[in-house]
Amino acid sequence: MMFYRKVLLAVFLFCTTYSVKAEDDRKLFAPGDFVLDHIGDAYDWHILTWNGHHVSVPLPVILYSQQSRFIMFMSSKFHHGDSIHKGFRIANDGEYKGKIVEQRSDGSFVRPTLDLSITKNVFAIFVSMGIILCVFISVAKAYTRRVNQAPKGMQSWVEPVLLFVRDDIARPAIGYKYKRFMPYLLTLFFFILVNNLMGLIPFFPFGANVTGNIAVTLVLALLTFIVITLTSTKTYWGHIFNTPGVPWWLKFPLPLMPFIELTGVITKPFVLMVRLFANITAGHIIVMGFFSLIFIFGDMSVGAGFGASIISLIFTIFMFFLELLVAFIQAYVFTLLSALYLGMAVEEH
Repeated sequence: MMFYRKVLLAVFLFCTTYSVKAEDDRKLFAPGDFVLDHIGDAYDWHILTWNGHHVSVPLPVILYSQQSRFIMFMSSKFHHGDSIHKGFRIANDGEYKGKIVEQRSDGSFVRPTLDLSITKNVFAIFVSMGIILCVFISVAKAYTRRVNQAPKGMQSWVEPVLLFVRDDIARPAIGYKYKRFMPYLLTLFFFILVNNLMGLIPFFPFGANVTGNIAVTLVLALLTFIVITLTSTKTYWGHIFNTPGVPWWLKFPLPLMPFIELTGVITKPFVLMVRLFANITAGHIIVMGFFSLIFIFGDMSVGAGFGASIISLIFTIFMFFLELLVAFIQAYVFTLLSALYLGMAVEEH
């Protein structure tokens, strides 16, 4: 992990330094924008740029404006952020950069009251949900047709993972109450795993940085927190507000121990959120950083760009396989920590 961080820091610093030097020449490659465009969300799905022409897949824009009305249109109306449509545009700078803003009568721009647009990450989540539903509906039907028979086809791929989540995550961490949490843990594991793997495929409709979006990891962490809160026992809350075996002067008159325990309750979902977001985002930044080196050296000379491309591709392939491993590890770690927190919440006295 230390090597991972050092490589990330070195590539990021080099690309950042290059961007600063290239500010005077707008034709030079801007690695910072390249990386941020990849890991960020967008209102359309950019595929490629050819001879100055952008090729992208438009997505639905759904807004509730300041004038109390719903508006829906396709993001192609913005012409890649260069046009205003019905008083709306994509901000190119300022506080709302990359977001849709609405023009007021005085010429200023503000965010719409509600933005329900289908962005790149939202569309990718729909795709991953479709994949998960197709796989598990197919497997469920296979189990009904092949009762007490050896798994076959898709079953033989999915069943070992199901048993792994049950026997190596849920049962050891939660105990005999594990069955009631299996649907949630399986959904959590496969959602994270599928989106991690989809983010490694650089072709439409894959390649979105879903689990590297902190809003997505925040929702996943909040779901775990809600499940913990709703299923926790009196013993769990008793250990928080009246920790047994602790001197009374640590509880009264200054509730030091309850404050520490409540802080732990809040930091658990925070750790889940940051861990998944940071690891997935760091991997994407490193991979795109190695790609950027090709164009950075290519701006210097053709020979330097060709030489850098060989080294960059070698490191990129290495990072791809490392990211493939990280995709499974992060799905496992998030599910395991959620199971451990659930086990602590439902544990009896």
